[in-house]
Formats: sequence, structure tokens, C-alpha cells
Amino acid sequence: MRHSNTWLFVLAAVVLLGIAVLCLGACSHSNNLLLGEVRTKLGSHDVVVTDCYRSQVPPPSQTGERLTWQPCRDADIVIDHEQLAVNGRDYGKLGAGDSVLVDHGVVSVGRKSAAVVNR
Repeated sequence: MRHSNTWLFVLAAVVLLGIAVLCLGACSHSNNLLLGEVRTKLGSHDVVVTDCYRSQVPPPSQTGERLTWQPCRDADIVIDHEQLAVNGRDYGKLGAGDSVLVDHGVVSVGRKSAAVVNR
């Protein structure tokens, strides 16, 4: 029995070490491979995408007033003249400082009040 417990301990240690090494190369403030969460800033908007397990995420791009970011195959985010579209679907006009969350395909916009933005 003691022998099998030792192997379980060694196996758990190897798995944890592998996760730690993987996270060192792929976890940062903007990309957390373990949680499957990536984030960036598009203009004045914090954008978070969940269910995105990539070790490297492409940076956003900007052409004039059009900001685009496709961190994962199923998350194509466009902010064009403050108009938000995710995967080709229009989600309306964003206000200054509004945040965007794409959580397992469900889009939520966190509205910032004018009083907070003007501080």
C-alpha cells in the first residue's frame, strides 16, 4: 500500500510541475491558459474572452477607428466607431470605458456610468 501511495505522490508532483512550467510560458496578465481566459484593451474598453485555451494569443489590430481582435477561432471581436460586433452579430454602441465579456460565447457589456468616466 505504501508503494502505491508513493507513486501517486510522484505522479501528482509531476503533473503539478508540468502545469507550473506550462503556465510560466503561457500565463500572464493578458493570457491565463489554466483558466482559459484571455484579455486585452481595445481602445478604452477592457475585453475578456473565456473558454480560450491558447498558449499564444494574437494581438489586436487597428485600422483607423476599427479595432479587431480574434484571440480564438470562435471569438471575432470588432469595435468600429464604438459599435461592438462579436462573431458578426451587432451588440450596439459602446460608451467610453465600457467593458466587454465574451463568456463561453455569451456577450456581456459592462456599462460605465458617465460620472465614473468623467472623474
